Amino acid sequence: MTSALNAKYTFDTFVVGAANRLAVTAGRTVAENPGSAYNPLFVYSGSGLGKTHLLMAIGDAAKKLAPALNIEYLTLDEYVEAFHASVAAGQGDAFRRRFQNVDVLLVDDVQFLTNRKEMQSELLRLTEALQVAGHQIVLTSDRPPPEIADLDERLISRLSGGLVVDMGLPDYETRVAILRRKAEERGVRFQPGVLETVAQAEFGNVRELMGALNRLVAFQAVNDTSINAETVKQILGLAPAAAAAAEPAPAPRAAGDEFGEFLADVTVTVGKAVEAWRARVGEAVLRWEGEGYRTQRLEALLQQDAPAAVDEAIAGFAQDVERLKELEAEVAELDPQAAGDSVFRDPERLDDAEKAAAKVRDGAAPPPGPSAAFTLESYAVGPSNQVAVSAARAVVEHPGKKYNPLVLVGKSGLGKTHLLHAIGLELARGRRAVVACLSTQAFIDELIAAIDGNRVDWWRARYRRATALLLDDIHLLAGKERTQEELFNLFNLLQDKDRQLVFTAPAHPNTLSGLEERIVSRLEGGLVAELKEPDRDVKRAVLERMLVQQNVSPEPALVDYLADRPADSVRALVGVVQRVVGAAAAQDVPLTAGLAREVLEGQAPRDTRRSSGFRTSGLVVSSLGGIKSREKMVWDWIDVTDRVIEELR
Repeated sequence: MTSALNAKYTFDTFVVGAANRLAVTAGRTVAENPGSAYNPLFVYSGSGLGKTHLLMAIGDAAKKLAPALNIEYLTLDEYVEAFHASVAAGQGDAFRRRFQNVDVLLVDDVQFLTNRKEMQSELLRLTEALQVAGHQIVLTSDRPPPEIADLDERLISRLSGGLVVDMGLPDYETRVAILRRKAEERGVRFQPGVLETVAQAEFGNVRELMGALNRLVAFQAVNDTSINAETVKQILGLAPAAAAAAEPAPAPRAAGDEFGEFLADVTVTVGKAVEAWRARVGEAVLRWEGEGYRTQRLEALLQQDAPAAVDEAIAGFAQDVERLKELEAEVAELDPQAAGDSVFRDPERLDDAEKAAAKVRDGAAPPPGPSAAFTLESYAVGPSNQVAVSAARAVVEHPGKKYNPLVLVGKSGLGKTHLLHAIGLELARGRRAVVACLSTQAFIDELIAAIDGNRVDWWRARYRRATALLLDDIHLLAGKERTQEELFNLFNLLQDKDRQLVFTAPAHPNTLSGLEERIVSRLEGGLVAELKEPDRDVKRAVLERMLVQQNVSPEPALVDYLADRPADSVRALVGVVQRVVGAAAAQDVPLTAGLAREVLEGQAPRDTRRSSGFRTSGLVVSSLGGIKSREKMVWDWIDVTDRVIEELR
């Protein structure tokens, strides 16, 4: 079960200050470019500092920009509860498909992953699947990934592989802005100096600040008089001890009790004013949204003054949902991948769902295809990968004829997956092309599901229809005897029909352990093309594209400086760019070669505002193994531009 986005939590209602500016900027970027900017985005802060507000604001903004996006928000506890319920009902695969099909997934409070090894594995699998599909995932926690107790190192690396940013305590100016915004929203006016007096007090988080404002609103409403700065000190217990002893302040408890009664009266009045039909529709919306179905039809009823036949409309919606469930269950038996299609979650597209199910019944459902996020045009080319790219272009021009198979090898982060999917996209342009492009792990999982459901013949027929087969990370076949046997037979069949085969691996096939000799020999029978550490041309192309995406002018001096710095992978280069862009955003200054040199080589000027003791926003990217020592954590460091720990995975 997932929670609905709260319409009150938007970027328009989010007060931005020094302590959260970087997090908000990253959130806006993700909402505008889901899956392509920072993925995953990991935001952490203490309780009550706006994590949930920011998470929902991202979802709200993304939905407004692209209404067709499938966006889901849920807490970690809701994710765990939904998973356990699905497993208990024998619907574990359907659960995974559902979330892998989400365009923007927002997960709150992931610190509760502690001591939940099974859920850690599920979240790792889900994050990888979303990234490969070009879908966005945003997570929040009360601490950075390396500080979540008993967290799998692989998950730490994955969560830290995008952007990790914190939100600190708001400074005085931000506290005043928050108080003024909330008072304005409530239509409450205070005498000059009242809110400023409240902001001067030290509160542990924004929730406590709102609690103080609530006490002032209640006191002023109950006493029907305007309060001044001195009264504020008494109400909040901020007056000096001597003054308090000489003239006791009104008891806050009495004011609180009267205010509570006032709220109760308001609640009763509002409850009586709401028509019964609205309550029924609202209950239906909550029910079906909770099960993951789109409820636009029911929500439209709430926009009307007095719609006719409300009960019939609710019953008709429920009937359509039940039909979608039947279709999804039927498709899941034949094609687990196809069952995750969003068409089975939208009652307004029931006709499309019927057609999709009929297509699966006829055996025409294609295998997983390449991700549209990885295009050949966006692939940076240089001497370090020229051979591999030339081979890729030859494969696209003469599929099945030139290099078959083509095996792309190189260590992690060099662009093998990008190039694999780029080849797949180009091949998919062909007439009647059926391109299967997926990770080897997904290929293994599909076969296991087919064996479990006694659908192996159907699974084989599905892949035998493919005009091209592209598998990422072929080394994961190690020890999987049944999968290697199936791939061996499929390999021979496709190659005999001049259908293209492309694979990726971290090293030359003859050095991979656990692969059968017959598989290795076939991989070596084509072309093994190596991708090496990025050269200067590749780095320049990547840098220019990333800076443009960040709305930064790629001035030659800046690009030259960054391109000349050592980077053993494209991912490491991405980490460097995020570091300097984050520093420029935090200091609110243009990004220049000088600033980049200062950030990457020397200590930035000390920020005198740190003397207040408030933690400001900062960027943290963990190393592969994670950070364990508190001496290395960001809040012990001096300046926001120093708060980066290399390197990116």
